[in-house]
Amino acid sequence: MATKFRKIGVLTSGGDAPGMNAAVRAVTRAALARGVEVMGIYGGYRGMIDDDMIPLTAREVSNKISLGGTFLYSDRCLEFKEEAGMQKAIATLKRHEIDGVVAIGGDGTFRGATDLAARGIPTIGIPGTIDNDITATDNTIGFNTAMTAVMENIDRLRDTCESHARCNVVEVMGRGAGDIAINTAIACGAVDAVIPEVKFDEDACIEKIIRLRREGKRNFIVVVSEGVEDCSERLAKKINNITKELSEKENNPAMWVETKFCRLAHVVRGGTPSLSDRILATKMGVRAVDELLAGNSDLIICEKAGEIVTTGIFYSQVLDRMYKGTLKEGMLEKCTEEQIAEMKAIIEEKKRVFAETYKLLCDVTA
Repeated sequence: MATKFRKIGVLTSGGDAPGMNAAVRAVTRAALARGVEVMGIYGGYRGMIDDDMIPLTAREVSNKISLGGTFLYSDRCLEFKEEAGMQKAIATLKRHEIDGVVAIGGDGTFRGATDLAARGIPTIGIPGTIDNDITATDNTIGFNTAMTAVMENIDRLRDTCESHARCNVVEVMGRGAGDIAINTAIACGAVDAVIPEVKFDEDACIEKIIRLRREGKRNFIVVVSEGVEDCSERLAKKINNITKELSEKENNPAMWVETKFCRLAHVVRGGTPSLSDRILATKMGVRAVDELLAGNSDLIICEKAGEIVTTGIFYSQVLDRMYKGTLKEGMLEKCTEEQIAEMKAIIEEKKRVFAETYKLLCDVTA
């Protein structure tokens, strides 16, 4: 089957993630080792439409494994969502004799990949997103590095909180997923975390802070996922105001836990990818090439229980939407009863893990 492929394209799309460059490197070198040329497509799907691409050689991807961001750049291309835009992109691929595509990104990237596959361009997706919000895989490229960046920044905030007996409510990225927030909350010794997956009790959180303050604790960190809307700044003001009122009522200035708000935002998306992200990106990149050359298409590469596996893009989209409560009418009709049962089991397991992880955070708060 390998002789069918003369040349493949590789792109990065959507939000950048540390490790994307490592994945492009792995795709390039794995393909070249198998006698297949590689074209790097600049700016995601827009590069297909605008014919903005470059041949990638082994030397072209040298020293890229340690770079954050994506040297192929990224863009969210609305034109590609339209049939006319897709046909422009396909015409570009054919003009360059590109026989297949590896698309690195998140759910939006995969929607584009499945559109290409449906129109005769073999395509494999690799999950590259710091949010870890692709339900079909345990880990996405960039997730580990982003958590490390959050942890390092919160550690710095905790130092100044300890010095001044303050609280910091820290909002972290993650879109609609609380993976970054809950894990970094545990790693940083946070007093609580606010994530979409677990119901949050504001009053109980504030009561905990007051109790711990009475016991002599000086620094407090509350980590909030950006997926919980209208929370971070409001919660910071509420903690500040309630503890200040308490200190005045008791005539005890020490009970005022002055509270600041911090939004880390895009600072956590950049930086040198961690060891685990480099390895994951390499494994996924090589597997993506092998799947293409084996004649497979419309798949994403996943990590499940430490193993690199594949799953259908449509299956992953339905699973994602089922988990996030955004299923479109008729989507389940295209799935078998066995697939639906499997997806429900995956979702229940994911919910169980979140509940247990939040309980772990509560168990070590002191």
